[in-house]
Formats: sequence, C-alpha cells, structure tokens
Amino acid sequence: MKQHKLNLRRELGQYLGILIGAAIFGIGYSWFLIPYNIVPGGVGGIAQLFHFFFGFPVGMTMIVINIPLFIISFIFIGKSFGAKSLYGMFASSMMTDLLSLPSLYRLGLIENLEKYTFLVKGKLAYAMLAPNDIYLSAIAGSVLLGLGLGIIFRFRGSTGGTDIPVALIKQKAGLSIGTGYWLVETFIILGVGIILHDLKLVIWGFLNLFISTKITDLASEGLPYIKGVYVISDKVAEIRDDIFERLDRGVTFFKGTSGFHNRDINVLFCVVNRRQVPELTDIVKDIDKEAFMIVTDVNDVMGYGFRTRQFTLKDS
Repeated sequence: MKQHKLNLRRELGQYLGILIGAAIFGIGYSWFLIPYNIVPGGVGGIAQLFHFFFGFPVGMTMIVINIPLFIISFIFIGKSFGAKSLYGMFASSMMTDLLSLPSLYRLGLIENLEKYTFLVKGKLAYAMLAPNDIYLSAIAGSVLLGLGLGIIFRFRGSTGGTDIPVALIKQKAGLSIGTGYWLVETFIILGVGIILHDLKLVIWGFLNLFISTKITDLASEGLPYIKGVYVISDKVAEIRDDIFERLDRGVTFFKGTSGFHNRDINVLFCVVNRRQVPELTDIVKDIDKEAFMIVTDVNDVMGYGFRTRQFTLKDS
C-alpha cells in the first residue's frame, strides 16, 4: 500500500512537471518564435508553415500531425513513455495556442494588445518584442523552448513529433538528446527555408536549434558536475589515505604496466565533485610531485555521495 502511494505520488509529480515544461514551451514558441517565422524544426516547424499559408492555429495543427507518430512511441519505447508523450504533446500544443498573446487578451489577462501588435512582411504579428529586437526574440524563444523541452523530457514525457525519433536515437545509439535534435531537425529547417524562399529563416532556425538543444540537455540531464581522476604514483596508498580523510571519497586501484620502463605500476581512480578537484590536486602534489594525474569529465555516476543525472525513457 505504501509503495502504491509512492508510485502514485511519483506519477502525479511527473505529470505536473510535464505541464510546467509545456507552459514554458508554449510561451517561448508563441511569444517569440512564431511571430517572426523562426522555425525550430520538427512538427512545430511544419505547423508553422500551415499557420503562415493558411492561418491554422499552430497548436491544433501540431496535434493533427502528431497523432500517427504515437503508434511508434507505444511500440518501440513503451506504454508509459507513450502515455506521457501523448499528454505532453496535448499539453504543449494547447499551451502554444492558449498562452499566445491574442488568447491571453481574449481571456482578459492582457489589457492592451496593440503594444504587442506589429506588421511583419505585410501581415499582423503578435509578439512580446518588436521586430527591431528580433535577435533578442530569437534568443529568448530558443532558451524558453529548450528549457520547456528539457523539463518535459526530464519527467519522461515528450512534445511528440520529432521528440519520438530523438528519444529512439538516445535509447538505441546512446547519443544525447541535443545531438539527436541536430540530426533530425536540420533537414526540416532547410526545407522550411527553401519553401519560404528566405535564407535568413534558415540562419535563425539553426541559431534556435543550437541554443535550444544546449538548454534541453542542461535542463533534462543537469550540469556535468562530476570529474574522474586517475593518479599514477608510487605513493598511491598515502594519497588514498588523504582522500579518505579530507575528501570522504572512495578510490579504486588498477594494476598497470609502464610502457616506457616496462615495470608494474599502481593506478588510483577516484570520482569527485568538480569543486573538489583543486583540493585533490593539492593532495597529490604534496605527497608526490612526480605523480602523473589525469582529470576527465564523467557523464553520470550512481552511488554513495552522488545523484544520477540520467532519466529513463523506457518502462522499467
């Protein structure tokens, strides 16, 4: 019974997290990107084309395009991710339309729509920033879009569309979410630029893609705050004792062979927080000035004293 309540609380927390991410996604998209046809790729970019040519609501168009893709999600990733993807897709799509400036005006949340109304290429556009601030609009929209996507992924959801093949790329190939987006979205951005006959849209699209993928990785996986340290020394036992005492970290010993001297050597390996690296360096230097030390990034670690950065896309 206790475990059931814990699971229910976790599920409700995930759905709430997806909703928050969807709201941020919708704000970034509708306030900053859509008004200036800055296409971030994906289903959203395709929906933007329909909005440009036919005036269809972007959010509702995203829903229509997304529906067939969820069959892939249920089959290849799992029912849980598929359900949360469906929820995330509807939430982010609805938020894109619901949180647009005209919608907020109709709901009475904005008193004066005129200060957000601009003429862009002969068409009315409703944006938070004026056309002369398009650079800032592109950056702000990209940051919010990436943050929203990252939060949605963090809570095992998706906005649908190309998020599904991106998730498959991460699951099968082990690439980061951001890298997966680069592979999938590049083709869409180029296609939109060609259809609209505007090279600047391609440039804005890639700027958006670069910023949003970096923010997506940061929001979904966290900062790379962990370092792995290798120390080759004849005094690894003394170094180990100081690490235990001063850093409260465990160590592992490896047996190796020196390629230059062709003799047996001891290699100490330790995982520490980023801020502990300078102190560990001092420990090594104080004990053995001739020691050879290598510091490398660690993508993730699970165990005593650390919290994992990974999130699961597939059912456990």
